[in-house]
Amino acid sequence: MSLQFIHVPTANSQPPVGLVVALHGWGANAEDVASLLPYFQLSNYQFVFPNAPYPHPYSSIGKAWYDLRMENMYQGLAESRQLLTDFLQSLESSTGVPLSRTILTGFSQGGAMTLEVGLKLPLAGLVVMSGYLHPDAAPTAKKDIPPTLIMHGTRDEVVPLQAAIKTRETLQSLGFALDYMEFDAGHEINLQMLEALRNFVLNKVG
Repeated sequence: MSLQFIHVPTANSQPPVGLVVALHGWGANAEDVASLLPYFQLSNYQFVFPNAPYPHPYSSIGKAWYDLRMENMYQGLAESRQLLTDFLQSLESSTGVPLSRTILTGFSQGGAMTLEVGLKLPLAGLVVMSGYLHPDAAPTAKKDIPPTLIMHGTRDEVVPLQAAIKTRETLQSLGFALDYMEFDAGHEINLQMLEALRNFVLNKVG
């Protein structure tokens, strides 16, 4: 089993300054996130949009990183964690961009996967939009984590704001510093979030 993905080279075909890997949410797919590409305004960056490995239970075109139905909660998470970790570690050889110049970002369930995998890898940074922290995702050993930006809408009706607050408090209680932003928004990726993401990428990678 391996991850299918959309790969977008730099707009000017020059060697990329860095790499952005963006993970979709539950029931969406790589095309959904790739459609936001013009709004990132990072033309000298390479982009990779992976598809989650599982079909979505209620959508013929949607994908899932793991099951979120009560009877199968988190089923498939361990497999997705391994697939995504292996995938990220393979990108350096396929793109020429090291993990130290790679930003991992995700929305909703993709945001949860960003934390699940990204906290344990030497990435340039993590950006979590409307995401949440899995029960055992926080590092137990004291080590550095990548620079992390948590963003959430105050009116999010799918993943409540409290999930972002809890993520921030959990990571800060372990001694990790992170950036945290709230927006007057629902469960969505809005232009303010994309601008904040862009600024974070430029700040952490250049």
